Amino acid sequence: MFIEPRVGTGPSGIARRGWIEVVCGSMFSGKTEELIRRLKRAEIARQRVEIFKPALDTRYHAEDVVSHNQNSIRSTPVPVAQEILLLATNCDVVGIDEAQFFDESLVEVCVQLANRGTRVIVAGLDMDFLGQPFGPMPALMAVAEFVTKVHAICVRCGELASYSFRVTAAEDKILLGETDAYEARCRVCFQEGLKGKKERGGMSE
Repeated sequence: MFIEPRVGTGPSGIARRGWIEVVCGSMFSGKTEELIRRLKRAEIARQRVEIFKPALDTRYHAEDVVSHNQNSIRSTPVPVAQEILLLATNCDVVGIDEAQFFDESLVEVCVQLANRGTRVIVAGLDMDFLGQPFGPMPALMAVAEFVTKVHAICVRCGELASYSFRVTAAEDKILLGETDAYEARCRVCFQEGLKGKKERGGMSE
């Protein structure tokens, strides 16, 4: 269980220090659930919290961040990462969901927020449907003080799953979807799935 460090100014008047936390993993691994848990604990602690998500993610709700278990928290959709800097003034804690959908500028945004004393919690897919590093996530994991990798359960064999296997033939890098488009799979079952797609001609080399 991740235990959140305390954010704020102590009785000695020492200024708060910021940092970056990354929660990553495959589809259906509980990334957003963990993000919401940390943010709600920060709200209980009466810290000033703002949550952001990419504007293109409207799967469950146009504005709220919603987990697969329907747990939700209010958020602000933004089209580009730079807007977060403008909207997160005077925040103690900033949460960012579906970070893989932002461009690489998100890394510098998170660094700037942390440098000015903000606790930044980022959740996102670490790998895409081909098993390759996804968007700004690798760089965010490199600059973060805390990285938590969560796992799903492989729908094929029941082992721990780290991969998001796309069950459709679409090859777009970004394809919003849930169980209709993706399965959580372990390494072996993921590789078997990719091999089967190639043999059926459903995936380009």
